[in-house]
Amino acid sequence: MDRSTKNTQIEEFHEKFGKAQAAFLTGYSGIEVGSMTEIRKALRDSSVELRVLRNTLAKLAIKDTPYEGLAEHFKGPIAVALSYSDAASAAKTLTKYAKDEPNFKLIVGALGEKVLTTDEIKALSELPSKDELIAKLVGLLNNIPASFVGVLSALPRDLVYALSAIRDKKEAEGN
Repeated sequence: MDRSTKNTQIEEFHEKFGKAQAAFLTGYSGIEVGSMTEIRKALRDSSVELRVLRNTLAKLAIKDTPYEGLAEHFKGPIAVALSYSDAASAAKTLTKYAKDEPNFKLIVGALGEKVLTTDEIKALSELPSKDELIAKLVGLLNNIPASFVGVLSALPRDLVYALSAIRDKKEAEGN
């Protein structure tokens, strides 16, 4: 690979690391091509890009980005998963494949400048995704007007029940 190609890759990945909300380093040694393609497709559906990059180029690409703390972990065959939208969803997909594929290993992750251990990545994967949180919020917001209407309609209904009870009592006394 010539120097201009290397510089282009460094600039491209520097930009990608700058845009990413989370980054995960994974080991992929011994994984068949079909499995790797399947992992990439599942990650792409979660707005995650999985790329293999030379370690020396990756170390240069992460300079002056929040992910500089990952530099010491670029050893051996490493694939970089960059999440652009939902870190929890990316962590879920990665931990699922780490369980299913014995050769796919989570090494370390980063959420901004915070470097995450494998245990912290697993904890992140157990959090609800962005879409799940939005659905819960919409459900809560939808419940508020329904509860308010229920409270408002209870007042006249209770008044009618009270008046009906008074009428029944007076009719019973009058007979």
